[in-house]
Amino acid sequence: MRLRSLLFVPGDRPERFDKAAASGADALILDLEDAVAPAAKATARAAVAARLRAARGDVAEFVRVNPLGTALLEEDLAALAGVSPDAIVLPKAEGGASVLDLSARLAAAGIVAPVLPIATETPAAIFQLGSYAGCSVPLAGLTWGAEDLPAAIGAATSREEDGRFTAPYEMARSLALFAAHAAGVAAIETVYPAFRDEAGLARYAARAARDGFTGMMAIHPAQVATINAAFTPTAEQVAHARAVVAAFEAAPGAGVLQLDGRMIDAPHLVQARRVLERV
Repeated sequence: MRLRSLLFVPGDRPERFDKAAASGADALILDLEDAVAPAAKATARAAVAARLRAARGDVAEFVRVNPLGTALLEEDLAALAGVSPDAIVLPKAEGGASVLDLSARLAAAGIVAPVLPIATETPAAIFQLGSYAGCSVPLAGLTWGAEDLPAAIGAATSREEDGRFTAPYEMARSLALFAAHAAGVAAIETVYPAFRDEAGLARYAARAARDGFTGMMAIHPAQVATINAAFTPTAEQVAHARAVVAAFEAAPGAGVLQLDGRMIDAPHLVQARRVLERV
């Protein structure tokens, strides 16, 4: 499935579900975790389960459940029993062992869905990022978070005054990016909290696409169009990718070629094919 934009929607606000689905997002993340107050958890579970049992549209519908090791997760899965969203988003994941644990719980509840781990929300999680590759559980992608981790270690913030991540969280971001590609799944950038800052969002999303992320999470419908644009190859990029592929098809025995006055070789061909896969 195409995952350029994944829009969070609080599970206890069902009146927002249709508006979110009409935003242009590739997927909705119906949230049962942080966006829902404890007193509203039961209401949220009922609303999300009803949504998933209704006729589905073209927009993928994910569910973010509560973390492993909590009674809240067991209540989430009981409410979703027999209903299969397009993916389950697992907060505070700590490597392949976490998704294996969740997968067993999903199977017991009659839920068939791949898992999308949020892979950097605890200190221990950082040391398990390489374990998602080959963990034998279908993954819908892999993403990271920059809010829970600083809270977990007592850091004042994860960002500089200009919005850039501080060094520890740049490292977490980079490791999550490489972990996703090592596992062969979609690499999803974390949210941009300042949803009214359109220019800042555009720079942030463009940087993510440049660095190798394939999509991004959103917290407001107004962010979706900008995110989709950042992760959709431009006409110029597509034309160049097709030219690279055509050049190597015309000279199948060549290791290095010239194109538009520049040398191209195998990595350029790999990159070109990935651009065309995203079209």
